[in-house]
Amino acid sequence: MNITQAIRDILGSNEAFAGKADQLSEDDSLFDMGLDSFGSVQLMLALEERFSVEFPDALLNRKSFATIRAIRDAVSTLVRQEAA
Repeated sequence: MNITQAIRDILGSNEAFAGKADQLSEDDSLFDMGLDSFGSVQLMLALEERFSVEFPDALLNRKSFATIRAIRDAVSTLVRQEAA
């Protein structure tokens, strides 16, 4: 499973990133590129569904959803915890 590509696919379904999710670098600020609070909640819910994880309160912050790299790191940690 390629977590980064799955994140890009999910981002691509967000109106702000339609057609340009694959062009983002892993460190581009998603909030600077158009992600808003509603979009970040939609993103979180889609990630939870796609990876069968649940974001704990400690990860429900702007930093966790700021970049593709930050999201990948958070999701990877959650997936590993689920597998343990």
